[in-house]
Amino acid sequence: MPPDARPKLAVFKFSSCDGCQLALLSLEDELLSLAGEVEIAYFLEARSRILPGPYDVALVEGSITTAEDVERIQAVRKDSKFLVTIGACATAGGIQALRNWQDVAEFTRAVYATPAYIHTLEQSTPISSHVAVDFEVNGCPINKNQILEVITALLVGRVPDLPGDSVCMECKRRGTVCVMVARGLPCLGPLTQTGCGAICPAYNRGCYGCFGPTEDLNADSLGARLLKDGMQRGDLVRLLRGFTGFAEAFRSASDKWDKPA
Repeated sequence: MPPDARPKLAVFKFSSCDGCQLALLSLEDELLSLAGEVEIAYFLEARSRILPGPYDVALVEGSITTAEDVERIQAVRKDSKFLVTIGACATAGGIQALRNWQDVAEFTRAVYATPAYIHTLEQSTPISSHVAVDFEVNGCPINKNQILEVITALLVGRVPDLPGDSVCMECKRRGTVCVMVARGLPCLGPLTQTGCGAICPAYNRGCYGCFGPTEDLNADSLGARLLKDGMQRGDLVRLLRGFTGFAEAFRSASDKWDKPA
């Protein structure tokens, strides 16, 4: 394809650890093939050259935590035909959204020598709280094959095909014994969307919900089961408020269990 006819791909970073961009870079051979089909117009993690928009596909990593972030994501949205959020920070506020249940000013005083220099919003919020999002790719970090599926699907004009079932289904597919049943470990697998390959249960650890809530989950049932098995309410709240704790389904569940019995 002639260089001037290739679709433009842009990758933007907001408040995050860069892990999802590194997952994209770890495509290696596939990324080289992709680079031949698209114009990588903006991707500071990979190259210093910057081409102006508009962009056909914009991938956005990170949450919104400052007033400048709000302005910048609006500009990105205006410049993008398709805007895709990648990773837990962009889709659910990330681990930094733990601040949303606490006093941000107190955190700032504890961490920074000169708190007056820090200008931040009270909450860390997902990209969808500020602009329209065309597609979300969950994970902490994302599954590199899923992001490749989304990019190629959008560029050829079809709907991306990503799994929507729970981690429990992935455990069954790979023959992993349920850690809740066999070992009594707390696990968010019944509530969490698959995509990681059920790595934690495969190594005898409960799921931490990295890929966010699945559809039609029953958080009340799982919470009641964990409490019946001896988990304390505070521990249940902390389990739900992890990488994707500010996602609506996890947030509402944790807020419920955070109230006195």
